[in-house]
Amino acid sequence: MAVLKTILTIALVIICIAVTVLILMQEGKSAGLGALAGSADSYWSKNKGRSMEGMLVKATRVLVILFIIISCVLNIGSLA
Repeated sequence: MAVLKTILTIALVIICIAVTVLILMQEGKSAGLGALAGSADSYWSKNKGRSMEGMLVKATRVLVILFIIISCVLNIGSLA
C-alpha cells in the first residue's frame, strides 16, 4: 500500500507542475478595446475551442479533475 501512495504522490506533484505551466501559458480573458467596436464575435472567437488556446483550456480542466480525484484518494487512504 505504501508503494501505491508513493506513486500517487509523485503523480500529484507532476500534475501540480503541469497545471501551473498550463495556466501560465494561457492568455487573459479580457477582450480589450476590441469589444467596444463589436469585433469580439469574429470567426476566431467562435472557433476558439479548436485552437491551441482551446486545447490548453481543455487540458487544464482534465488535469485539475485528475488533481482533485488523486487528492481525494490520497486523503481517504490516509484516514484508513
